[in-house]
Amino acid sequence: MKKNNIGHLRKSYGKKELNDNLDYKSPFSLFKLWFDEAAKDERIEEVNAMTLSTISEDGFPRSRVVLLKEYSLDGFIFYTNYNSMKGRSISINPKVCLKFFWPSLEKQIILKGNASKVSKKKSDKYFDSRPEGSKMGAIVSPQSEKILNRDFLEGRLLNCIDKKNKLKRPNYWGGYIVKVISFEFWQGRPNRLHDRILFEIYRNKWNKYRLAP
Repeated sequence: MKKNNIGHLRKSYGKKELNDNLDYKSPFSLFKLWFDEAAKDERIEEVNAMTLSTISEDGFPRSRVVLLKEYSLDGFIFYTNYNSMKGRSISINPKVCLKFFWPSLEKQIILKGNASKVSKKKSDKYFDSRPEGSKMGAIVSPQSEKILNRDFLEGRLLNCIDKKNKLKRPNYWGGYIVKVISFEFWQGRPNRLHDRILFEIYRNKWNKYRLAP
């Protein structure tokens, strides 16, 4: 394969800054400020898209994009198939990393925390709020399993359509809540001297540090 040199691809950052006088006792307040700003930016199609990283059963890290569905001081919630690769990984090692990246704002947020399942009642409530097609997709897909071809899925979907009455949440599908122990806020700056502010919790208190870029 021909060598592809892409070292020339780069951009300059410098739209905003995170100064040392940042006065937020809780990183959740800063997260909300940044998230709301991103939500208003028409260039961002899915503001709640985040990269979820887990440690797989083979010991390797694995990352994929999932959608944040709720957040509060209690944690950050997303939904998935519990039998998927991410679900199996979390059952072995609940330590996960979440990352938001909004290029148009030159902002990135990295969160570390521990994931656990939400209540069945909460998963039921969210599942019932989903569009019909999304419900059927969750029911018919054996997520992360090897399948023969696309026809396998299409056949299961047709069977689900034929039998549908009230589509109930399968017990292998539901939510996870990530209780965050650290936030890192990254703001692009000129000359690659980016601003990085880290919040870590210790004895129920959030401590703030600046990191070198």
